[in-house]
Order: sequence, then structure tokens, then C-alpha cells
Amino acid sequence: MAEIVLIRHGQTEWSANGRHTSYTDLDLTEEGVAQARLAGERLTGRKFAAVISSPRHRALRTAELAGLTVTETTEDLAEWNYGDYEGVTSATIHETRPSWSLWTDGAPGGETPEEVGARLDRVLAHARTFLDTGDVALIAHGHSLRVAGARWIGLPASGGGLLKLGTATLSTLGFERGNQVIDTWNG
Repeated sequence: MAEIVLIRHGQTEWSANGRHTSYTDLDLTEEGVAQARLAGERLTGRKFAAVISSPRHRALRTAELAGLTVTETTEDLAEWNYGDYEGVTSATIHETRPSWSLWTDGAPGGETPEEVGARLDRVLAHARTFLDTGDVALIAHGHSLRVAGARWIGLPASGGGLLKLGTATLSTLGFERGNQVIDTWNG
């Protein structure tokens, strides 16, 4: 059976500085542009039945630079809505909330882990509909793709906190003996 390829967007100024970025639509840095092109080189020879992207510019630009033609966009692939923590680093948040964790607490004024998990469950169910005809690429963001990986293998959304994911990395979700597995991660 085919695979789902997760592609995190290339570096932005905020991802380089550890600032939470959901709805703020930033462009890629020069490094992010180079990362996206390299991701495209690693995808050479792979054909996709569908290429589904977050509608954010950084994801769409990564797809373009990687040589992928996006077949559809969906808000369900958008980054975790950080609400009041948009643009803020975890270190700054921990100054006033030392025990805070996005993975268990969610974001005030934003989304809970369960809400993000429900969105990514819809994306994965939709992606599965294409797997009989070929691989599917999902181009999105660090935390949302970490949740996708966790949900694929049956973990709650909070399980994404255990899956580190760098900018412009490729990960693959597949099958082994009928079980949904992570074939590669953070490559």
C-alpha cells in the first residue's frame, strides 16, 4: 500500500526563534527556501495521487519550491491555533506558567489538543481515500504534523509531544501487516 508523506514547511524567522506561529502568515527565510528545495530533491521520482497543503503561505511556498503541485488546501492542516500565545516563545510562557505544556493544556484563546486531534483525524481519513492510487503528500506545520503522526499510530494528540520534527523534514506514515506505522520520521 502507498504512504502518506508529511512535509513540514521550511524555516521562517519565527520558527528559527522558537516563536509559536499559527495564523501569522510568514514567508520562508533564505535558509527555509534552501531547505524546501532540498526536500524536493529528496522527493525526486515519487509520484503523488494527492498533494494536500495547509493554506498558509509558508506551506504553499515550500510545496512550490519542492516542485509539488498542490491539489487541494484545507484549514484542517493549519498549525495549532496558539491563541493568546501567538508569536510568544515557550520560555516566555514558562516565566508566568512554569508547568504549562501545549500538549496537555492547549493554548488560551486557541485550541485544545483534542480539537487539533479531531482536525488531523479528518485529514488522515481523507488522505487514506487516495492511498489505493498512490502516495499522498501533506504539507503543513510542526505541531500539526506531530499530531498527525501521533494520531496515525493510535496515540492521543498529546503523543505528538514525543515526536520532534524539524523544518522541511520528510516523514512517512505507512502500514506493516495491516497496522498503521511510522515508516520514517524527521528525515
